[in-house]
Amino acid sequence: MGIVVLLLGFALWYASYYTTIAVWELRKLFAWFALPLLAVAGTAAGWLVVGLLRRRAGRGAGAGDAGVVLGCLGAVVGLGLTVGWLVYGSYLQDRAYMATARVVSEPVPALTARVPYVAGKAQAAPHLGDVTGEIADITYLPDSDRFATLVERRGWLAGYEVGLVQDVPLGGESRSQERCAFDVSVADARISGWFTHNLGRKISAQKRWVRFEADDAYVTCSSGTPVVVVPLKRQTGILVVTERPAGVALYDGRTGKLTVTTDTSAVPGPSYPISLAARQREGTAAVGGFSDWWFERNGWDASEDGANEGNESEFTLRYREEAGRSAYVTPLTPQGEASSVVAVSTVPTRHKGGGLAPMTVHRLDPAWSSPKALVALIKAEYRDVCCYNDDEVFEVVPTGGGTWTATVGSEQNVRYRVEGRGQVGGREATCLKAADGALIRCALAAPGSPEEAELKRREQEKQQQAGAKNPGDPGDLTAYTNEQLAELQRRMTEEIGRRLKAG
Repeated sequence: MGIVVLLLGFALWYASYYTTIAVWELRKLFAWFALPLLAVAGTAAGWLVVGLLRRRAGRGAGAGDAGVVLGCLGAVVGLGLTVGWLVYGSYLQDRAYMATARVVSEPVPALTARVPYVAGKAQAAPHLGDVTGEIADITYLPDSDRFATLVERRGWLAGYEVGLVQDVPLGGESRSQERCAFDVSVADARISGWFTHNLGRKISAQKRWVRFEADDAYVTCSSGTPVVVVPLKRQTGILVVTERPAGVALYDGRTGKLTVTTDTSAVPGPSYPISLAARQREGTAAVGGFSDWWFERNGWDASEDGANEGNESEFTLRYREEAGRSAYVTPLTPQGEASSVVAVSTVPTRHKGGGLAPMTVHRLDPAWSSPKALVALIKAEYRDVCCYNDDEVFEVVPTGGGTWTATVGSEQNVRYRVEGRGQVGGREATCLKAADGALIRCALAAPGSPEEAELKRREQEKQQQAGAKNPGDPGDLTAYTNEQLAELQRRMTEEIGRRLKAG
């Protein structure tokens, strides 16, 4: 029997991947059903104690009735606790994710606009050349302002084939790209692979009890070497189980070496899991009390209509004035029927330590119209540039300072951008710009905005040029000196003589 137990324990320890999954799922179940199970256990213990006492007192005949009563009572209490804890536990979980959140009225820091994710995705396949694999992931890398594409090799017992990192410029001419191939003879693992070709199994073998989301992983190319970056997560808590960051796993595509580290300073891309940032943003529903959470009277939802449908949250954007910093940025609408964007949440893409990254919710004043309404507005106000043939409006994303940016064009060629600053006098203030940011015109320039100042400057230049070509009234002659009057008289006499000679 001892040998069997040892063998079973060795098998469980060796199967680190499956035991990690089992522990994660069982820990979630225990958190949900711990209190109801304790209530049932307490009722059963009470029933046993009452039965034992009655038996010792020689009144065993009534023990059955007491057992039935206690059993029914335990069932009712257990059911009530189960339902109540499932509800209240969800609220406590949201509150735990709100632990690092701040709600402020300050404007969003200035962010840099980028090519829409849809365009980055569409331009990946044409640049893969003779690669026969299938695209597994496309991720925007804010540090280098490039899009990374990870391609799986065909076959059950295969890993990745190639990584592609390319420039998809917004208003530029550069189309540089770097393609780095995996050495399939030694680096033959991938996420959700089979048997020993499973990257998750390799990660669990090095660091047990951590997991990850497949959508969080991405590829980078470093001097021709592909590196798969997998942000990791761990569980915390007993009755309220939540997730926390746990470093990253780096898989070298040339040597097959796997490195698990908590030092993410050298990672050439986001190291904080985007799925964790999304969960923190969802936790804003618990910004108020339990009754507000239950009746959905507080908090925000991701804006998910119009141009942002299907890609409505956690836009990865770079800070304009802070080199090397970037954030997951999400436009937010209030819970309920309202669809106007009233706030923007930001979570940094890099974070040190094992705690949650700080989340900031910036309230907007003025608020923005919904993305669906903004798309209709752009089509109405700039109908000469949008939308015909394959052109459409992509992504309404926050770009800081209370402004939003929507890009206009096709998946292969972004030609324009429209920037807005919220509602002014009941109307959305918008300006049309070239893809590189050069101002073209405004349907309504917000008072005090740089666009208004630029339009005034242009108007003054136009008036000055028109005045130079068409001189008007010379003004008050009393201000002229005797010499100036004499010069004016001479020029007038010459002009009259020239016209008389010309007939």
